[in-house]
Amino acid sequence: MNKMKKFWLPDLLIVLAGILLDQFTKYLAVIYLKGQEAVSLIPGVLELRYLENRGAAFGMMQGGKIFFLIITPIILALVVYAMYKMPSVGKYRILHILLACVAVGAVGNMIDRIRLDYVVDFIYISLIDFPIFNVADMFVSIACVVGAVLILFSNKYKDDDFSFLSWKKDKE
Repeated sequence: MNKMKKFWLPDLLIVLAGILLDQFTKYLAVIYLKGQEAVSLIPGVLELRYLENRGAAFGMMQGGKIFFLIITPIILALVVYAMYKMPSVGKYRILHILLACVAVGAVGNMIDRIRLDYVVDFIYISLIDFPIFNVADMFVSIACVVGAVLILFSNKYKDDDFSFLSWKKDKE
């Protein structure tokens, strides 16, 4: 139990720092990009372009605010449950960080939905015409991809490494 508690402070710091970064960049987007032409950072590759997204990631499910306000706390509860049950030492530290990143993205965009009724997006990869996104989306997307690669393709984790997530009582 003591080993688990030691990692809650870093988890919390990652979440708080990530939310602050997300909200600060969205604030800057509103101040400097709203109502303005797109700003080209790398011509033909990367732009800053203001968008009010009333859907989910990449503009899916437009107008689904109520759905997202219901599902986000459920996702956060599952993340907290996994973090609570997961050991906070050794090979699990990276998974704690990845789950904290998922929490950053969920909370960052939920703040926008509650406060504004939409999510502020502003990063556009024009090279591949990728949908406009924000820092919170980056936290979730990168964490999910890295987590999936680690769990599915590395030999660092085995199926029984996740037995702590079982809802059943321990038989020990």
